[in-house]
Amino acid sequence: MTILPPLRRTLAAIATSCALLLATLPAQAEVVFQDITSPKGIKAWLVEDYAVPIVTIRFAFEGGTTQDPIGKEGLTTLLTTLFDEGAGDLDSEAFQIALDDAGAEMGFAADTDAFYGSMRMLADQRDEAVALLKLAIEEPRFDQNPIDRMRAQLVTGINAAAQNPGTAAQRQWATALYGDHPYARRSEGTLETLAGLTAQDLRAMHTRLFARQNLHVGIVGAIDAEAATAMLDTLFGTLPEQPDLTAIADIAPRLGQDLRVDYDLPQTSIFMAYPSLERDDPDYLAAYLMTQILGGDTFGSRLTTEVRETRGLTYGITAALNNMAHSQALVISTATRADRAGETLDVIKQVVADMAASGPTEDELAAAKKYLIGSYAINELSSSSAIANTLVGLQLRDLGIDYIARRAELINAVSVADIKAVAQKLLTAQPAILQMGPQPAS
Repeated sequence: MTILPPLRRTLAAIATSCALLLATLPAQAEVVFQDITSPKGIKAWLVEDYAVPIVTIRFAFEGGTTQDPIGKEGLTTLLTTLFDEGAGDLDSEAFQIALDDAGAEMGFAADTDAFYGSMRMLADQRDEAVALLKLAIEEPRFDQNPIDRMRAQLVTGINAAAQNPGTAAQRQWATALYGDHPYARRSEGTLETLAGLTAQDLRAMHTRLFARQNLHVGIVGAIDAEAATAMLDTLFGTLPEQPDLTAIADIAPRLGQDLRVDYDLPQTSIFMAYPSLERDDPDYLAAYLMTQILGGDTFGSRLTTEVRETRGLTYGITAALNNMAHSQALVISTATRADRAGETLDVIKQVVADMAASGPTEDELAAAKKYLIGSYAINELSSSSAIANTLVGLQLRDLGIDYIARRAELINAVSVADIKAVAQKLLTAQPAILQMGPQPAS
């Protein structure tokens, strides 16, 4: 939907004030998480913050696009587009006008493993905003005109993506890694599957996903615990207790493959997948630090130094842990001149082999610890929306409400020996490799 001018001006002005206030906060300012439970037993994490008159709520239902039935791919994605397109006795236009009059912004999204909703509202119009969010959660209309309009937007996106050679590469990559697992299916759907989706399909998916047992909630802003628990019951108190989810099997990505997508481009894109660890594995933080040193988001990483700075083979290269609910991988990605793709791949393999053989230096580990500890507040706690997102993310990963307080200590406890051990465990495997670019010269 398009936000109407009055709401946009109001929230933009408050957001600007919030940013200015955040800039003046002392570096040691503590964000206090409260674990609250409503009278009906709905749990949430709360951060009270009265610096600006905004309340933000974010929630997630475990499930996500992997719940799309076979042949109905794109159903969950389409569902995310329709909650502000009419609910209860309000059609699309009436609902969006009411939302603006209430001084609120509302959004929904999904990834493979969860369905997310959020609302940012003015504190003095909280009751009106919450009433609209309740209506959207409980009684979305799924009228045919909005369905057709949103489906057309998804179709436009699919057609546009089809012109991008990277789309074909990503599909081949997903299929190679995950076969016929739901992780290999297209979350946006296809032209054929989207065409067959109905209002009945949307209602069925809404009923299956929206339940209290698979719900996680974060609330941030100008609201106390008593009002927050009342809001929880208002929004979620009438939902069914149990979701109706399809069981998704755990899967390890299929490694040891060497794939190529031939395409006449000036550059060759390179993707490599190594094994990784589940988030609750005792060695996870060692793997996380190792990945930061190897190819994290700083210019001092080994891959950036060797591939970009020393040899000028790329503008950028990254390594990251890709943790999903049912699969984990360490993924390295970059793009380089087509005639230097082989050289680039050889350099990456050598850097990875060196890490597996020797681990990091003490200086590299100290720098990685300093960066990951220091950047956390900037990346995860810089606004009410970011904090709410962090609250829900910590719940989904079952890390505990005290994780942020413990995080620095946990990171500082990792030693060079710990990282060397995990590097030998993960980086000595034969990776899956995908290259997309022009056919190599013979």
